[in-house]
Amino acid sequence: MTLSVALTHQFPGFTLDVAFEAPPGLTALFGKSGSGKTSVINAVAGILHPHQGRITAEGTTLLDTAQSIDLPTHRRHLGYVFQDARLFPHLSVRQNLTYGRWFAPRTNGPAFDDIITLLGLDALLNRRPGALSGGEKSRVAIGRALLSNPALLLMDEPFAALDEARKAELLPYIETLRDHTKIPILYVSHALAEVARLATTIVVLDHGKILRAGPAADLLADPDLAPSLGLRDAGAILTATVTAQDPDGLTQLHTHGGPLWLPKITAAPGTALRIRIAAQDVILSRSRPEGLSALNILHGTVSEIRLSPDGALIQIAIGPDHLLARITHRSATALGLTPGQAIFAIVKSVAAAQTDIGTRQEGAA
Repeated sequence: MTLSVALTHQFPGFTLDVAFEAPPGLTALFGKSGSGKTSVINAVAGILHPHQGRITAEGTTLLDTAQSIDLPTHRRHLGYVFQDARLFPHLSVRQNLTYGRWFAPRTNGPAFDDIITLLGLDALLNRRPGALSGGEKSRVAIGRALLSNPALLLMDEPFAALDEARKAELLPYIETLRDHTKIPILYVSHALAEVARLATTIVVLDHGKILRAGPAADLLADPDLAPSLGLRDAGAILTATVTAQDPDGLTQLHTHGGPLWLPKITAAPGTALRIRIAAQDVILSRSRPEGLSALNILHGTVSEIRLSPDGALIQIAIGPDHLLARITHRSATALGLTPGQAIFAIVKSVAAAQTDIGTRQEGAA
């Protein structure tokens, strides 16, 4: 299924004008507050009625202003997970979950027990929302949305109110939804690390317009886009496969640029991962360095160089993957970097946080 969105809407002092295709997987709408992310997702949901536009999903036209088509929300076959869980406080978790069944418009939807297992909700079924943590409420809200058997799942910053520890607990559940269900996900966020871990496709918004849209690995590794994403958070995705669990507490991984050691990752050998490496955590060397405490020395090739008043962004090809390195003008000049030049990228083992390590969807970065 592909979601197709094209819409224009005039707000006081702000014009939303976007058009993009969201292929299967998780498509993240990314941008600063006020860029138009929630307005787009609300238009898809039928909460916002654009002045002009056309939205189609799974062969169904949800909106076509030229044809005077504007399906009401309850006929759009959507599941919507808001920033706050919006659970019914007087109902148990089980009753909140089964409430979604009343609005299931299609047959052959997900089985109740499958959703309970998928989201780890079995121990919560008899509780009321007031007795749940923020992360537990979010899981219940996701389960209720899935049990409505949606053709499309909309998520508007569902973890914005959670601390980093609770968010880290929930990210694997979203990865499971992305990888093991056939429901496309449209996901709103302004947290780049979250988007880098989850998204298969990214749509970058700024002041109501689309700056770029495309595969997550391509956009995150593009030095031209890094200033718009945020230089301090700039980083690219490296694909890796777990090869061994070392007795000293490190996990060994295979990458196209050489072995990579990270603090223990709970994953079996052969598990495919995607690792976000921040550009500011990469050090470059023209020759293979010796006598360093850093374990990770990856071999690659300089593919792009972008200079700016804030320094230099260097894109490095690591097989089919790319890394970004953020260095000073002085360092770039001293190294004499040129495209096509062999380079070594040094990455600290502790540089990648656990929230930067996610599972890799089969066939995707």
